[in-house]
Amino acid sequence: QVQLVESGGGLVQPGGSLRLSCAASGSIFSVNDMAWFRQAPGNQRELVAAITSGGSTNYADSVKGRFTISRDNAKNTVYLQMNSLKPEDTTVYYCNVNANHYRLGPMYDYWGQGTQVTVSS
Repeated sequence: QVQLVESGGGLVQPGGSLRLSCAASGSIFSVNDMAWFRQAPGNQRELVAAITSGGSTNYADSVKGRFTISRDNAKNTVYLQMNSLKPEDTTVYYCNVNANHYRLGPMYDYWGQGTQVTVSS
């Protein structure tokens, strides 16, 4: 099994910054893609940013230039640096990790418990 522990959410004023972290632990052989999603009540979960094992990144248009995703492969941890936050960024953020448990084994998706980000004055 794989456990994901998220941290870093909270309340921030518009224009402020937050840094989310998500650490994966457990029976992990290798980690492929890592990503952050967000989901507002009544809406579908949407991709915010993703990063491959090689470091290639992809961002939603709404966060390009403001958010930066990064990872520490030695720690199986993914980060999301969020700058110039807007009220419309308010929602729950979830990390997603694609990992396997043994060499050449199948890859599985795992999800964090979610962390609330609130942007308000």
